[in-house]
Amino acid sequence: MSGLVLKLGPKERVLINGAVVENGDRRSRLSIMTPNAHILRLRDAIHPESATTPVRRACYVTQLLLSGDGDPQQARRQLLRHIEELSQVLRDSDSRIQLTLATRALLGGEYYQCLKALRRLIPREERLLAHRMS
Repeated sequence: MSGLVLKLGPKERVLINGAVVENGDRRSRLSIMTPNAHILRLRDAIHPESATTPVRRACYVTQLLLSGDGDPQQARRQLLRHIEELSQVLRDSDSRIQLTLATRALLGGEYYQCLKALRRLIPREERLLAHRMS
């Protein structure tokens, strides 16, 4: 069993089962051997006040799954609803691919992969919102 391998930069922080861990002055690798550990890179974290757009709200819910905060069943249902709503708006092929990847990852319990796919939609959403405002 290989577990999850985290590659951390100098002074990078990660949340592991509710504890914030900070890396030292050099790059390092951590092997997480405990299955289903709740892990969130703090550089990937979205603050609740920043979850103001549909994609960011979906990312925030995914982050709650990663960190172990909240009810997993409720968060999964909520996230599926968010992804469905996004699929009604983001209809280009690239967005569809990311939403499909996010859905598959969510259904497979691979929450970090889900977050990665959703985060790829943030720049697209920002462009759409900026165009709408102008």
